[in-house]
Amino acid sequence: MKKNVHIFDRIVRIVLGFGALAFFAISTHDLRVLALLGIIPLITGFVGFCPVYSLLGVNGCACKKTP
Repeated sequence: MKKNVHIFDRIVRIVLGFGALAFFAISTHDLRVLALLGIIPLITGFVGFCPVYSLLGVNGCACKKTP
């Protein structure tokens, strides 16, 4: 797997993932189970690969190199 997620995007995904899982841990609301979806951005943030980006042809890591 080639990394396709920029470092800033990775940090945001990790923070949001931990936030969603923290909500799951401390909430008593009925919809707190949806917070388990926070696992997805957490994994993609740590791995640096997003399958949706690859399906859409997006590469967040691409930088233009000057000669």
